[in-house]
Amino acid sequence: MRRTDLPHGLFRLGFAFSVVLFGLGFAPRSIAAADIAATTASISVIVSGEVGHPLTLDATALAKLPRVTVQGSDHGVSGSWSGVPLSAILSAAGLPLGEALRGKNMALYVRISAADGYRVVYALAELDPQFRNEPVILADQHDGKALGAKEGPLRVIAPTDQRPARWIRQVTRIDVLRAPDAVDPSR
Repeated sequence: MRRTDLPHGLFRLGFAFSVVLFGLGFAPRSIAAADIAATTASISVIVSGEVGHPLTLDATALAKLPRVTVQGSDHGVSGSWSGVPLSAILSAAGLPLGEALRGKNMALYVRISAADGYRVVYALAELDPQFRNEPVILADQHDGKALGAKEGPLRVIAPTDQRPARWIRQVTRIDVLRAPDAVDPSR
C-alpha cells in the first residue's frame, strides 16, 4: 500500500464499520433523546431531617403520589409544569400538615438543595394547602415533556411567587429543619 492510499483506505474502513454498527441496531440517536432517557432514569430525591419517615423517591415512587399541573412564568417564558405537590411529599414523609400544623411545628422549614449547591427555603406553612391557594410542586415535566438536563430531572415550581428565585432546578434533597429558638440579647 502506498502512503497516499492510507487516508482513503482508513475512510473506507470507518465507513464499513459504521454500516456494521447501524446494521446491528446501534443507530445514533439525538442528544435530546439521550438527555431525556438519562434524566428519567436518574430521577431521585432524598427527603430527610425532622420527618417521621425519611424517604428516597425515584420516578416510580413519585408516580404513585398525586400529580397536578400549574401555570407559571420563568424569566418571561410561560408554560405549564406538572409534578407532585411538595405537600404530598412532606405528608408521605410523616410531617404534620392541615390542622396538625400548629404550635411548635410552625417553626419547621423546608430547605431544598440542588445538584450545584444552590439552596432555597420555604416555611412549612407556605407549602401547606390550608395556608396557600396554589401548590408549590416538584415538577418533572414542562409543557408535557420531561425536563431536560439543564432544568431537571426535578425542579420546584412556585407559581405565585413574584420572582422565580425559589424555582430551584436539579433538585436532589428536601430537608425539613427546625428554626432555632431565639436568643434573648438581654442575657
